[in-house]
Amino acid sequence: MPWSACFWSPPRFGWRVEVEASAAAARRAMRALANPRDAEFLRRYFKTGPGEYGEGDRFLGIRVPMTRRVASQFRSMPFAQVLALLQSPWHEERLLALLLLVNRYERGDDATRTRVYLAYMANLGRVNNWDLVDLSAPGIVGAYLAKRSRRVLDALARSHNVWERRIAVLATFWFIREGELEPSLRLAARLLDDPHDLMHKATGWMLREAAKVDRVATERFLRAHQRAMPRTMLRYAIERFTPAERRRYLDGTA
Repeated sequence: MPWSACFWSPPRFGWRVEVEASAAAARRAMRALANPRDAEFLRRYFKTGPGEYGEGDRFLGIRVPMTRRVASQFRSMPFAQVLALLQSPWHEERLLALLLLVNRYERGDDATRTRVYLAYMANLGRVNNWDLVDLSAPGIVGAYLAKRSRRVLDALARSHNVWERRIAVLATFWFIREGELEPSLRLAARLLDDPHDLMHKATGWMLREAAKVDRVATERFLRAHQRAMPRTMLRYAIERFTPAERRRYLDGTA
């Protein structure tokens, strides 16, 4: 591997090649995968133009599956190096760092999980696009708060920063998977007046997932709020309903 550094085991065990687990080595690995054509596409896809939600973000042109493969090679990266990588101006390198943090959380003991959660919350400014949120918030914030107070989610949901509000909503995905809908429904009610389309999509997505777990409770919520709910949120929420059911909700007659 041209981007890896080599360390040699004692002769008794023969030669062994390991990836150097550092932020610098990870950056070299990512640069080797950079694709200018994909970078141009991703800049448009993630709305990086003036006044757009991802304004100024920079892309190497690496798709998520490739970034996941790089992450699998750097799981032993020291924690401080992961946090250094999270400060990168390159979108895919921040994603790589977040994937490493999710993996560290999944494999860690209680102390490690607390450390990952606190580091994540201290670096929310680096989790600054919807894919970065969606691939990290459930497995870190949601997982950590599963048996703790959720008051921090209410604070995030009141933030002026759209990504912090989205983190609040996506964190509840973890609870939905565990069969708990109340946090998702409570935040959905709070965010009915949110001005951002990305929040309408995120909240509608969580309502759609909630309906898979408890259709009765979710429909009770939808009937109570169908006339006030942004259309995008409602459309996402009822995406898996039958055509007739969708028509009734969109007409406000469900």
